[in-house]
Amino acid sequence: MTSSADLSNVRAALAPTGVLRAGLNFSNFLLTARDAAGTPSGVAVDLARELGRRLDVPVEFVGYETPGAMADQAQLHVWDIAFLGAEPARANQIAFTNAYLEIEATYLVPAGSPLQTVEDVDRAGVRISVSNKSAYELFLSRSLKNAELVRIDGVGPSYEHFVTNGLEALAGLRPRLVTDTEKLPGSRVLPGRFTAIQQAIGTPKGRDEAGANYLRAFAEDVKAKGLVAKAMADNGVRGATVAPLAG
Repeated sequence: MTSSADLSNVRAALAPTGVLRAGLNFSNFLLTARDAAGTPSGVAVDLARELGRRLDVPVEFVGYETPGAMADQAQLHVWDIAFLGAEPARANQIAFTNAYLEIEATYLVPAGSPLQTVEDVDRAGVRISVSNKSAYELFLSRSLKNAELVRIDGVGPSYEHFVTNGLEALAGLRPRLVTDTEKLPGSRVLPGRFTAIQQAIGTPKGRDEAGANYLRAFAEDVKAKGLVAKAMADNGVRGATVAPLAG
């Protein structure tokens, strides 16, 4: 159990202003949503509020339209924790927990496409539309050998570019791609995955390690106690799984 003195150090590291400012990526509709008035909800919101409750501090939300924009502000002291994919390209600026939730990433292909598997996509002449600086774009940038990545700012715009310009594939999170097939007759989501995005909680590097260590323990605790599963059920989340406990 964290002592009151230790908890004071954690608060100073995670909520130096006296408010826990939580960064949210609104392009990930599985984890975040907002109503007409802009009030946020979702799995990430529920977990941030649980962390605020444990730290006994109020929670304030800082919204972003893309995860890249949020990650780019890690060292600007505008958020204290953030919910986003744990990617090596972000690890220089952000101290991550282990994943609390995993989401499959795969491809959408248009009607009549000869592409049948995820492996088929990485070939010369294949153009893949992808949301720039998303966790899956960062993964594909490291792993693709032959296909061409066409980076577009935003999930919605990457879909529009794929359709309008007749690209061979669209990369994305499986649950979102399934909804995209409803708008594009004959399109298919390929079976399998090219990666599973490790959704984690991060805090800016350079702060007292007490904060990052507490956050890592928090992520494991909310998985172990079923709070991540409950948040997913409460928010109707499908197409994602609770990440395994850290070994």
